Amino acid sequence: MTQGTFLLIDGNSLSYRAFHALPLLATSRGITTNAVYGFTSMLLKILRDLKPDFVAACFDKEKITFRHEKFKAYKAQRPPTPAELRAQFPLIKELLQAMRIPVLELQGYEADDLIGSLVLKAEKISLHNIILTGDQDVLQLVSPQTKVLLTKKGISEMEEYSAQKVKAQFGVTPAQFTDFKGLVGDPSDNIPGIPGIGAKTAAKLLNEFSSLEEIILRQAELPLKLQPKIEMFAGQARLAKELVTIVQDVPELIEPEKCHWPGPDQATLLAFFNRLEFKSLIRTALSQPKKETKEQNSNSKENFLNQKLTGSLQVDCRLITQPEDLRKVYLKICRAGQVAVALKGNRENGVLQAAVSFKESNEEPKNFYLPLVIDHEVLSASLKTLKDICQNPELEILTHDGKSGLWWLKSHGWEIKNLAFDTMIASYLLSPGLSGYDLPTIALEHLNVVLPAEEEQALVAQANAVLSLAGVLAAKINLQGQEKLFYKVEMPLVKVLAAMEMAGVAVDKQQLILMAEEISGQIELLTQEAYVLAGEKFNLSSPKQLGQILFKKLKLPVIKRTKTGYSTDIEVLTALAGTHPIIDKILTHRQLAKLKSTYVDGLTHLINPCTGRLHTTFHQTGTATGRLSSANPNLQNIPVRMLEGRKIRRVFVPRQTGNLILTADYSQIELRVLAHLSGDKSLCSAFQEKQDIHVRTAAEVFNVDLTAVTLEMREKAKAVNFGIIYGMSDFGLARGINISRQEAKQYIEYYFARHPGVKKYIENTINQAREKGYVTTLLNRRRYLPDLFSSDRNIRNLGERMAINTTIQGSAADIIKLAMVHVYNAIEKRKLATQMILQVHDELIFDVPGEEVKEVKELVRHCMVNALPLIVPLEIDLKAGPSWYEAGLIKN
Repeated sequence: MTQGTFLLIDGNSLSYRAFHALPLLATSRGITTNAVYGFTSMLLKILRDLKPDFVAACFDKEKITFRHEKFKAYKAQRPPTPAELRAQFPLIKELLQAMRIPVLELQGYEADDLIGSLVLKAEKISLHNIILTGDQDVLQLVSPQTKVLLTKKGISEMEEYSAQKVKAQFGVTPAQFTDFKGLVGDPSDNIPGIPGIGAKTAAKLLNEFSSLEEIILRQAELPLKLQPKIEMFAGQARLAKELVTIVQDVPELIEPEKCHWPGPDQATLLAFFNRLEFKSLIRTALSQPKKETKEQNSNSKENFLNQKLTGSLQVDCRLITQPEDLRKVYLKICRAGQVAVALKGNRENGVLQAAVSFKESNEEPKNFYLPLVIDHEVLSASLKTLKDICQNPELEILTHDGKSGLWWLKSHGWEIKNLAFDTMIASYLLSPGLSGYDLPTIALEHLNVVLPAEEEQALVAQANAVLSLAGVLAAKINLQGQEKLFYKVEMPLVKVLAAMEMAGVAVDKQQLILMAEEISGQIELLTQEAYVLAGEKFNLSSPKQLGQILFKKLKLPVIKRTKTGYSTDIEVLTALAGTHPIIDKILTHRQLAKLKSTYVDGLTHLINPCTGRLHTTFHQTGTATGRLSSANPNLQNIPVRMLEGRKIRRVFVPRQTGNLILTADYSQIELRVLAHLSGDKSLCSAFQEKQDIHVRTAAEVFNVDLTAVTLEMREKAKAVNFGIIYGMSDFGLARGINISRQEAKQYIEYYFARHPGVKKYIENTINQAREKGYVTTLLNRRRYLPDLFSSDRNIRNLGERMAINTTIQGSAADIIKLAMVHVYNAIEKRKLATQMILQVHDELIFDVPGEEVKEVKELVRHCMVNALPLIVPLEIDLKAGPSWYEAGLIKN
């Protein structure tokens, strides 16, 4: 007799459970994965908890089975399987294949029938069976050798059913379960039982008469009110029982012994998890321990069950300490012409560790660790070798996150002269929209290797991985036609951003202190005025107290509620504007309080004590559209709508007396990109004739002469122009400019009537996005849009808006990045003292010596307007002043 535990999985049930328990998830390339992720999570948990010896997963083959032939209405009420789930079934089966779990399905039968037949076979050879399902019908199979795990809420809760548990919950034995269902029916499968007989009555009858047949035969002994029901619906009850009874003699079914589980194919599973971007599952399911016995290493299943992974990247490495050996290595690297460099360090102390990897001809990679913290002689020799490598303009340097490396090297007074390939940037272009691009994840995805975590091996393995990744990623970039975007824009930009971060932005700290005092005074005044209007003191920052004042005491209309009381969020307060003077006080108080805490006080704490400047971090891989973002602090988000917010820009000043802040702002670049992409004649002619585009649009939408356009008309036309770019609906436009929805709809219709090229471009872009699954910018940057394929109309509409916005905003981002590279190179070539210090989406900000202002203005204008030729001219506004605010950056 065979011994062990046999896990039988109801594949359809688990797939549906996972799909409906989790929100729609998708990879950066648009593959929907929520059902696969949930299924995988449940599977991993149950495998680790049970450690089964045998496993099989059973699926329905087709919807039509012998049950449909017996009862046409069987499951007829069920809606069609969602398209997003249907597309994931092949992936779920691929997962099971990687797990080396047999997938069983047979035409004409349901998964339950396959499970029931396997259970019968397994019981005959003394296996203990565990059935994992969400279908209660399977409880009929429970026996001393077979238990059922029913999935409950979400994907983590399961409840085990033994015979005793079935009896306790339903009042019948597992053997009576089909009789029970015959009496009560099964609404989930559209199976009618006997009307008027519920679960309690059915259990009571079966405890007295043992079976459905016995009840029918002895119906005269039943209570009078039940007798006519049994007599009239006996046939229906028998059919219901037959339909819910699981078949246990499915022909040509695999033997349980053939379902022995050896553990997963770890390499295939790794590749699968990577393709679907299951980072958390990689970490939890396939984490590598620091020590592993030979027995564990040889046993795939044991390793897996204990969360161990074999096959980490192993690299040969030499530690070199002697100056003559270091020199020999350097000469070999020079002959190779290319070297991968891995660095470990920080901005304060510079480089702390380094490793290099290179190949001579077709030989295996050579890996060397450069000690930087042993003794002075070795440190000096190692640093000199690293410096020679980085400073050699003929040597191609490959690395990961080169911008950080440039920062660390700066403390030693040198840089990387020929930064040829950054695997982080390359991975970002290939898979935009991920939450991060760390080297271990990228190596796992593209090389199918796990980088060791041990400190003594990690850095060398990283250098080795970068060397291999560079070739793999370069080929993929070429295949996608992104060579120009990568080599001419993103790679040169790494050095530009590093220089901007290092330069920093000078701050007038005294101005910040004065602003803090001024805003504090305004906040206090607003607080006292609110007290007077409320007739009592209260905490303006407390939603609960504010709600009591507004809605209980002042009797203002309640807009919406939360679980804890009245909502007082910005949406509610804006809706209440004008209903009472206190609302304006509260809104202004809230804006000023945020301004002070986030920007005035926040910036003060982030000023570098050594430089007196703010050194933001620019994220080159932070957005799916290609735009840059910044953090610590976010200098791209300095407020502009409130006067007090705009005044904050006064504290951003030149680094030395005699310098000025110069701002260069692309004029309506996104609308110009739209004109170029759409080729719309009216839009193009407006820019070619240098007309005010918003006045031109207002004249067209309102059907008036250009000279008759009012300021109000222009503002509405401006909202329409930018609303088109962001895919705004009539509802969104109406809300944005406070007009009726019908009026907004008319504006949009008038706009498209006068701009048919724009309308056609939008339609074509959405159609092409649906065909390809992604959109591209002018420089072929991709963004994958899984939302376009959602069955939810709102999500689909969001995907359409993203398609339009990405092509326009992403193309504008391409242009300004290219302009930054051109401007930086021109400044370097002329050896000017000017520094580019900030980028705020469509604007560049410079710290310029007074004597260089004229030359830099001409240089910047030339580089920016010629960055990427369009069919309409690019224009910029240039202004200079003693601070960012006074340079005239703010436009109304």
